[in-house]
Amino acid sequence: MQRDAQRGRQDAAPDRLTHISKYMSLILRHKPEVVGITLDRHGWADMDALIAGIGREYPTFDRAMLEEIVRTDSKQRYSFSEDGTKIRANQGHSIPVDVELPETEPPQMLYHGTARRFTASINANGLLPQSRLYVHLSLDEQTAKKVGRRHGDPAVYLVDAARMRRDGHVFYRSVNGVWLTRTVPARYLQRVE
Repeated sequence: MQRDAQRGRQDAAPDRLTHISKYMSLILRHKPEVVGITLDRHGWADMDALIAGIGREYPTFDRAMLEEIVRTDSKQRYSFSEDGTKIRANQGHSIPVDVELPETEPPQMLYHGTARRFTASINANGLLPQSRLYVHLSLDEQTAKKVGRRHGDPAVYLVDAARMRRDGHVFYRSVNGVWLTRTVPARYLQRVE
């Protein structure tokens, strides 16, 4: 019994929760089948099914741990449904879902952070969503640089969002403040040095 209590505390340790959060991100954005669940067309997963699926890998995982992950996630990756029975990732999906984001007027400029090794391709082809549904953009240069650093030596691009919008491109803003659009052609980009 004491051993079970100790294991529960270990599972709730911050680094353990971070690991579970990454696993949950994989499930809710890319591969719900790894824990035997499905997402509805808006990306929602049944909370009990998700807990049971993750619980096969992490036996002490429960609703309290799930709520702790969502509450403490610095990037606010997840949202609960109004009735508290479902959960979804706010953006970043590689599987086709509609997270019901309204079309939103962007600010004049946005930023995109990436790794320097991708700049030749971006300069030639613009920003493409790659394996995701949308290109992710940041409101400020510092956030973009932080995002770029996750992929290597960072490079930051300034995106002329106002001009894109005037030219007919559509923008969305996710629940956690990430700006999204389908593509950013190279003519709207300027490398920040």
